[in-house]
Amino acid sequence: MADVPTYAELLTRHPPGSSWGVFDRDPERGTANFAGPAEVAAAAASVERGAVFSLDHALDAFDPPMARARSAPRHEVVAAHENSRDDVLREFWLQATSQVDGLRHRRASGHGFYNGVPDEDVRAGHPALGVQRWAEKPIVGRGVVVDVEGLLAAEGTPLDHRWGPALDVDVLDRALAAQGERVRPGDLVLVHTGWARWFLDADDERRAEVREARRATGFRQTRDLPAWLWDHRVALLATDTFAVEVLPVATDTFLRTAPEDGGMVHQELIAKLGVPLGELWDLTALVADSREHQRWDALVVVKPLHLVGGVGSPPNATALR
Repeated sequence: MADVPTYAELLTRHPPGSSWGVFDRDPERGTANFAGPAEVAAAAASVERGAVFSLDHALDAFDPPMARARSAPRHEVVAAHENSRDDVLREFWLQATSQVDGLRHRRASGHGFYNGVPDEDVRAGHPALGVQRWAEKPIVGRGVVVDVEGLLAAEGTPLDHRWGPALDVDVLDRALAAQGERVRPGDLVLVHTGWARWFLDADDERRAEVREARRATGFRQTRDLPAWLWDHRVALLATDTFAVEVLPVATDTFLRTAPEDGGMVHQELIAKLGVPLGELWDLTALVADSREHQRWDALVVVKPLHLVGGVGSPPNATALR
């Protein structure tokens, strides 16, 4: 895309740091628009081996989930007669496991939903900002793995997920440099920290400890993260962490503009920039393959559930090499 303002220029707009009005086509897809036809075609041409990787955990993998207000779904198989089977999910929270946050997941305090969509339009069944925008036109492009876990282990400072360390954005550039890789406009950035695998493998006592403390590894709440994503023209950011950003919120956060979220960066990323945000993705197998073959990119396809007016969804994400 030509004539895209820098993040510094976005800070002079209203609301500050927003991309409202930047995308004249499919504006409700947000930064997914950076992955256009040329980017899709180039990513598809990179598939060589026919290797396929699922990036979703099971719907009931996180039971109980880190988010105390959510629960794992109950799956029931029912039968109308002996030769028929059907099934239903009870209490299906669409963001209790691997997920992509839609653009109605957060409202910018004092400004409203992305692109100024009226509050009254953000309701069940209304299409405005619904996650179905990425089902109608899936997010497809070059996914690039950023192996933060591998980098920090090699540097002699491995992540101790029990204490929920805060990551600074420069770790992305260091990891990419170590991998001999770079982010291109339209890329889907997949950040691997090992957190989800650590949480699932931890014993019940350790999981209960971090869940009760609401403590999780993630990025520090500064303007560096939205600036990095926007200036690299990232189409989607996904991580294997609970919330992308560190919890509890870093005490030196700048985000006094998000009081309802305690200063979280979600409002800046979702409501202002329009970034599709992936959480709790399963990157384990893809990273293992990346390390073995020293290849860090892949064709990635993200097609959420076609739920009109959905706030979020399992990503149904697939990587191909």
